[in-house]
Amino acid sequence: MKALLLDKDNTIDAIIGEATNKDMPLKKNGWQFTWKSLFRTKGALFYKLTTIEYPTVIEGVIMLTLINEEILYMNCIEVAPHNYGSIGKYKNVAGALLAYGCYKSFELGKNHYLGFLSFDSKTQLIKLYQKKYGATIAAGHKMFFTPQAGKKLMKKYLLI
Repeated sequence: MKALLLDKDNTIDAIIGEATNKDMPLKKNGWQFTWKSLFRTKGALFYKLTTIEYPTVIEGVIMLTLINEEILYMNCIEVAPHNYGSIGKYKNVAGALLAYGCYKSFELGKNHYLGFLSFDSKTQLIKLYQKKYGATIAAGHKMFFTPQAGKKLMKKYLLI
């Protein structure tokens, strides 16, 4: 799946694809999650975002699981340390990965959950997920993207 990233001056072509154990980034390289351990989770799906120009450099990773064979759940999402905040190399990494999670929810979700992507948010990120990405609070830290919100993200961040 193609996505668009932004650097300071240009639009950069990127690709989101399946990640292997070999692709999993390491904490010692500044990543927050222990992706190698998470990769051993039975039934989990992992996707990486890379640029077309530098396909071996991971810009971000997302972990998804299908709960009760019906609703897609985003376990973890992380942008590479060199993409953190306003000084990061590329913008839109998180948005592109979230959009891809929403895309997969249309592919894997079933019944009433077709097109819904659920997740648990850290407290400090709830408002960001709501305002910047259009997520909805279910209860407490539990949040989700509706099919409509997901389609908006896909239109904005993915080249479908």
